Amino acid sequence: MADHEIVELLLTLGYPRRDCKEPAHEAIKRFKNLKGVLEAPKEELIKIEGMGEINTIALRLIRDVSRRLVRDKTIKAGVSYSSADDVYEFLKVDIASRPREIFKILYLDNGNHLIEEKTLFEGTVNRSAVYPREVMQDALKQHASALIFAHNHPSGCLEPSPEDKNLTRTLVFAAIFMQLKVLDHLIITQDGYFSFAEHGLIERWESEYIRLNMPGSEA
Repeated sequence: MADHEIVELLLTLGYPRRDCKEPAHEAIKRFKNLKGVLEAPKEELIKIEGMGEINTIALRLIRDVSRRLVRDKTIKAGVSYSSADDVYEFLKVDIASRPREIFKILYLDNGNHLIEEKTLFEGTVNRSAVYPREVMQDALKQHASALIFAHNHPSGCLEPSPEDKNLTRTLVFAAIFMQLKVLDHLIITQDGYFSFAEHGLIERWESEYIRLNMPGSEA
């Protein structure tokens, strides 16, 4: 089935006695494909003539259920995350095209198997409020041994901002203090990702923590 046919079918479920062909075509025209329609903000979907309140809610429900199924299947399978590519493939469908910043955490056991994945904070188009204390408290509740952070840049820019770097450094410091390991922090867009670990930043901040707090280890 073509994308517009799938959207039309989904809209028909909300309004079974209405011809939904036109709003389906218009939705695909505006948002490019099925993924774009499912990710579109409610306030944008409702602007399409014939879409209706029920269908906008239904589309968001389908999107969220799909995400939940993927997440639960991944956790049940005990997937191990050994590279930034793995994390990107897992999260890009969920957050790459979001219009607002989403901050996610993957909680891992000591074999890097996924215990849980959570969205802790959702912000504006260019900022999310992240509180390291809450992050660490939740990690302990999950009995995690390691953490991977990820957030999207709706602007499409892959470069970390000074705020991104400062936050990640603080999270690395807090994790070491709590005897947890930060494996990576990814900035995700539709065109790719930036890995703090691959650029040596996680290791740099770990070394900095040791220098600041355990001077004798330099000997």
